[in-house]
Amino acid sequence: RCTGILVLMRLVPFSKTTPPTVRIIHSGHACNVEEERHTERVYTIREGETLELTCLVTGHPRPQIRWTKTAGSISDRFQDSSVFNETLHISKILRTQGGRYYCKAENGLGSPAIKSIRVDVYYLDDPVVTVHQSTGEAKEQFYYEKTVFLRCVANSNPPVRYSWHRGREVLTQGSDKGVEIYEPFFTQGETKILKLKNLRPQDYANYSCIASVRNVCGIPDRSVIFQLTDKTASPLIKLLVEDPIVVNPGQTVSLVCITTAGEPPPILTWVSSNDSLPQRSVVKGGTLTLPAISSEEAGVYSCVASNNVGNPAKKSTTIVIKKNIWLKNGRALRSSERMVITQTDPDISPGTTNLDIIDLKFTDFGTYTCVAALKGGGIPEISIDVNISSTTVPPSLTVPRGKSPLVAREGETVELECLVSGKPKPIILWSRADKEAPMPDGSMQMESYDGVLRIVNVSREMTGSYRCQTSQYNGFNVKPREAVVELIVQYPPTVEPVHTEVRQGLGRPVVMTCRVLRAHPSRVLRFEWLLSNRLLHAGAFDPLKDETEYTIRSLNREGWGEYTCNVINEAGAGKCTFQVTGKAYAPEFYYDTYSPLWQNRPRVYGFKLQWTQMNPSAVDRIVAYRLGIRQMGLQRWWEQEIPVEGNIGKGELMTHNLTELIKPESYEVRLTPITRFGEGDSTVRIVTYSGRSLPFHCSFEEEPICMFTQDKNDDFDWTRHSAATRDTKYTPNTGPSADRTGSKQGFYMYIETSRPRKEGDQARLVSPLFNVAPKNPYGITNPPAYCFGFFYHMYGKHIGSLNALLKQKGQMTSEAPVWSLSGNQGDRWKQAKVSIHPTSSFQVVLEGVRGPGIEGDIAIDDITLEEGECRDPPPSACQKTPETKSWTSTRLERAKEQLPSSLVKIDQLLEQLLENGKG
Repeated sequence: RCTGILVLMRLVPFSKTTPPTVRIIHSGHACNVEEERHTERVYTIREGETLELTCLVTGHPRPQIRWTKTAGSISDRFQDSSVFNETLHISKILRTQGGRYYCKAENGLGSPAIKSIRVDVYYLDDPVVTVHQSTGEAKEQFYYEKTVFLRCVANSNPPVRYSWHRGREVLTQGSDKGVEIYEPFFTQGETKILKLKNLRPQDYANYSCIASVRNVCGIPDRSVIFQLTDKTASPLIKLLVEDPIVVNPGQTVSLVCITTAGEPPPILTWVSSNDSLPQRSVVKGGTLTLPAISSEEAGVYSCVASNNVGNPAKKSTTIVIKKNIWLKNGRALRSSERMVITQTDPDISPGTTNLDIIDLKFTDFGTYTCVAALKGGGIPEISIDVNISSTTVPPSLTVPRGKSPLVAREGETVELECLVSGKPKPIILWSRADKEAPMPDGSMQMESYDGVLRIVNVSREMTGSYRCQTSQYNGFNVKPREAVVELIVQYPPTVEPVHTEVRQGLGRPVVMTCRVLRAHPSRVLRFEWLLSNRLLHAGAFDPLKDETEYTIRSLNREGWGEYTCNVINEAGAGKCTFQVTGKAYAPEFYYDTYSPLWQNRPRVYGFKLQWTQMNPSAVDRIVAYRLGIRQMGLQRWWEQEIPVEGNIGKGELMTHNLTELIKPESYEVRLTPITRFGEGDSTVRIVTYSGRSLPFHCSFEEEPICMFTQDKNDDFDWTRHSAATRDTKYTPNTGPSADRTGSKQGFYMYIETSRPRKEGDQARLVSPLFNVAPKNPYGITNPPAYCFGFFYHMYGKHIGSLNALLKQKGQMTSEAPVWSLSGNQGDRWKQAKVSIHPTSSFQVVLEGVRGPGIEGDIAIDDITLEEGECRDPPPSACQKTPETKSWTSTRLERAKEQLPSSLVKIDQLLEQLLENGKG
């Protein structure tokens, strides 16, 4: 029998809750997305592109998503629709919107899931060139040295590189003796300064500064051009308004600013102390118009002129809004038919409120008070009382007889006088009547309570008409009473030249002319010519001529000295002075000698002194030069005479060899021409041994890093750091933990291989120039040997290469390195030495090459350069690879990690023994 069992099954939905998980993916216009610091993701995008980040979440129930951001401006706001959406969308991203973006998901189960991605916004602004000029007197009074600094700066991310061009010529350090380029040792957004020393004609040209981020993110280079001319000058401006300007509410105010100097033509802008100009303001050229001004618009307004040369010029004025109230016996007055209060009057200054009392009656007598509140003036409320009584008298004004015109001599004290009457007695206001010129105290108007204007030490510029007028402060509404006083200031003749030097040889004629420029009275009475205090010639001045002349037909020894011409009028004498001498002009040293230093013996050097003579034919023939020389810091001079045969031609180059100069001392050299007159003007220069003194050693402890420089044409730069300041968390498992001596405070140079570095990128560090001076002008037949040494640290699984190259003067860097090493060499410092044989002045270049990843920091320290071949150099670096390490070497590396710091020296000794094959 078959028995069947029927089983009924009920399907129940299976329910399972899971906490949230988060993953961020990107789209849009990324330049690069890479993993960095093991966990952080960096998303690089160009400014103006669209950022799209999508947050992929899992979890049940469906998690809630929220985007947040840090490290950005507080004004950065997401679009409202983006905050709680899976996709964060920012179109036309700005540089201020870079930072770390977080996606947070939570569904109430466990902790919220959070992932982040860092957004780095790249940009490059147009560079801006600012120019600063300095002028200094040089070589006594014969010419002025003018130096110009051109400073280029551009905002960017990543750091910008700069290059300078003059026309189509690329300017580099050392390519032109008149040009210096100041470069930072780290290009972290630094500026670049081009210095033009002692301007030459060829320096007046178009200069272009090119800013580059090396096409990162497809960002093209940007450039700016500045035209340097002999007229280039910083801006100067003039504000054609008073300060302060007191106005009534509702009045239209115009501020006018003009440029008086500046090349290129300056650009004028207006700024206000209220952060921004009023909304209704109108700016046209240098004129700022404020229509219907309100009390809120009071404040300081400044005109700023800039043409990127020197500092911007700035002139300011304060606008004060005035509000006046009239009171009678303490009670406020309102305008009526007889008591008329007006805010404006064309005959009085702006901002004044008038109270006119028409048909004065007995009941109008009393005390009237004006209360003034100045908006924006920075002073409290002020008031003034006016008492009107039956004894009040209108003012009158006269000039005393004989007080105009008033004649005075320059330097005297004069008093200009006007007689004033009235009750109350008004204040007298003095101003210039004939021209817009300031008064003696510099103001446009001066007050006087007694009607007298006193001028101390009167000058010729003060000649003219002076207006005295009554103020309206005595209560009568009458036109100002005024009078004019004429002032005439007499002064002695102004002559030229005031002082000049005349150089002439014996037996030659000398003509001296003294010219009258101006005088008051203009009629010149007589002249006198004197040698020292001896009268040579005198007479009446010819009224048809403005000069007098004295001639020496044939100069003799007694004719040398100081000649004086006195030109005399009623006010005194003007004096021309001529110093007649046979003194020769100073020689001029020639600085552009090729390889002026040569080595005679190891500790001795010589110098080829070269010079030309300024105006050699102006005086008697130069028969010799007196040469003086002394070691810097010492008092004693050694002197000798250098005879001269024949006449010296203009521009003729003369030479003399200085020998037995001790290295590396500097010497002061003095050269004086000698004629029949005696010694002429001397010229002094400093002779310094320009070769780098050997042995040379650099441990990078000081900021200038021993005059090493970063190559301009590489991909990135070496960085100076110490273990105490370097953040090893940024790139762990690579780089040194101390300098070569084991000190964490000691400094060294290293290449940082993290973002944005790529495999194969090169960083080159260039040494200062070392001289190899030839003993003859045709070069070196037996090149000397030098030992170049340094310590290196190459630890990390992504180590690239370290190369040492030789760069000789006038040549490109050698293609083949003189020393090279690649790959991981362990977490320790090692020494390298290599012999080099340069044939001319040279530099040594250390080149670090980035490997395949971020754990590839290479460091260098303690660089040395010595004369002679290297003694006991380490094994050839080019043949040494990590695979050739012995079992003992590997055990030593592991043991080193266990050694206490006190045994570092023992460890180094063991390592040295091992490498010498004695371990």
